[in-house]
Amino acid sequence: MPYELYYWDGIQGRGEFVRLALEEAGADYVDICRGPASKGQGTRAMLAIMGSKSEPGIPFAPPFLKDGDLIISHVANILMYLGPTLGLAPRDEAQRHELNSLQLTITDLVAEVHDTHHPIATSKYYEEQKEEAKARSAEFIDNRIPKYLGYFERVLQQNPHGPAHVFGNGLTYVDLSLFQVYEGLRYAFPRATAHLADRYPHLAALHAAVMKRPNIARYLQSDRRIPFNEDGIFRHYPELDRSEA
Repeated sequence: MPYELYYWDGIQGRGEFVRLALEEAGADYVDICRGPASKGQGTRAMLAIMGSKSEPGIPFAPPFLKDGDLIISHVANILMYLGPTLGLAPRDEAQRHELNSLQLTITDLVAEVHDTHHPIATSKYYEEQKEEAKARSAEFIDNRIPKYLGYFERVLQQNPHGPAHVFGNGLTYVDLSLFQVYEGLRYAFPRATAHLADRYPHLAALHAAVMKRPNIARYLQSDRRIPFNEDGIFRHYPELDRSEA
């Protein structure tokens, strides 16, 4: 039975971190909201689960994953569940928690990326908070990008098995998530991230290596990979971008 991934149609968003793991592993999955209503799919199918009056443990928000009768929500939680089965995480419980700590740090980073264009309220349009977004983005560019990427550069550098991977001696879902972060930041802030490779060479090398992996390369060239756009997490508003400090 294929995995069922539930996430908004038309955007990469947080769902993309799960898609990358499924694609790398060659897993059988259905992207439910992108499917036809005639097959019981589409956004209404996702909203029906979230709005259920009887289903136990309903998810608060997408993404969530169905594996048979099991429903798992939150990116880090989904990846921690999938990781060992997909060969993208160690089976040792303590190591899985170490890896999850890294993914949760990425979760924090993604939340801060979102807040660069929605610093006041998610319920308000970007156009209603542009001035606040400029201030938030300047802070993010000057202080938060170096804080987060500097941390992950150091984690790569200090990996006892070498800097090719963020954890252990093989590819994990956190490597794939760092690839997505690197891609997303370059899309959202091309001027501010123009010299990422110079400042974070291990991250740049990891990004390049992930992009060349056969399953990922095929995915990136397919129509399953939704282009970045201004409805997702990583948005490019030229007025928010500027040269790095």
